[in-house]
Amino acid sequence: MSIQFREELAKLSPYKPGRPIDDVKREYGLQEVIKLASNENPLGCSPKAIEAIKNALGNLSLYPDGNCTVLKEALSKKLNISVNKIILSSGLDEMIDLLAKTFFKKDDEAIMADVTFPRYIATTMMMGAKPVIVPLVNWTYDLEGMVKAITDKTKLIWLCNPNNPTGTMFTEKELISFLDKVPENIIVVYDEAYNEFVTRDDYPKNSLPLLDKYPNIIILKTFSKIYGLAALRVGYTMASEEIITNINKVRGPFNVNTLAQVAAVAALEDEDFLKKTYEMNVEGKKYIYEEFDKLNLKYAPSETNHIFVNVERSANEIFVELQKRGVIIRPMAGDWIRVSIGTMDENRLFIEKLKEVLSK
Repeated sequence: MSIQFREELAKLSPYKPGRPIDDVKREYGLQEVIKLASNENPLGCSPKAIEAIKNALGNLSLYPDGNCTVLKEALSKKLNISVNKIILSSGLDEMIDLLAKTFFKKDDEAIMADVTFPRYIATTMMMGAKPVIVPLVNWTYDLEGMVKAITDKTKLIWLCNPNNPTGTMFTEKELISFLDKVPENIIVVYDEAYNEFVTRDDYPKNSLPLLDKYPNIIILKTFSKIYGLAALRVGYTMASEEIITNINKVRGPFNVNTLAQVAAVAALEDEDFLKKTYEMNVEGKKYIYEEFDKLNLKYAPSETNHIFVNVERSANEIFVELQKRGVIIRPMAGDWIRVSIGTMDENRLFIEKLKEVLSK
């Protein structure tokens, strides 16, 4: 073939999302299937968000507000931060790509964990930068190891706290100690997509004050997880005005659609829905932990809405066998899987089917 593609693409593979429910139903002839693979909110989303979408359906012929003005103002008021320090994106996947386009030159280095959100390494390599991998320790970020990995070629450090897929976290004290050691010319991307699920008191629940002390930090948050708007793709990022201005130079003009914007504004204020989701997640996690303990399965302590567990068998084998029984989970490397915390009925069904598979 005479067409030539960018050399960076040769080492990349397309992202493989969790399998859709309808695909599994068709393949195995099932009537009922539950999906615990993609860390989605099992309660759906706020009724207020659905109502806001219905009210906006008459405007589908119009381009979205490219500035996301109303949503930015709502976030500014809620978080007590200037609108000039906020930028919206089509999910955090898009923002991760935008950051790579904003900062990376060929042969720059980017430090990241070995088991973390896969988009970090893909987007780094896409831009011709070099991933510098620092292994997790006890399934948790090795921040001291990351500091030691810094060289004069380091452009950016990717952090995910709590981490996906392991669910583990590092503390506010550890984060500040780390930031104090990172030179100001190195960007620190701090992804806290699962912030709202954390139960520990030593987690940096409010990271926004860090923006004033550390001008090199970029904070990523999302409406996909606890807010339940994964289908609409709304992420939001906070950083210095200088950083936001430059990201805007590579951002598409209408990247967040109208329905996503109005739904996010409505969801932002539904505290009752967030509380219900949080409490359901705590209850579900406790139950699954107890069942894993009975099965003598090793798992990482999670501060998210998913659990990283060693099933002592091939992860892909468990993945297939559970699908046959109407349960979709996420196979990871070796004998580890990631399972999202669902409703209590879904959690019980998962445990029931997992026991069946493990007993074979």
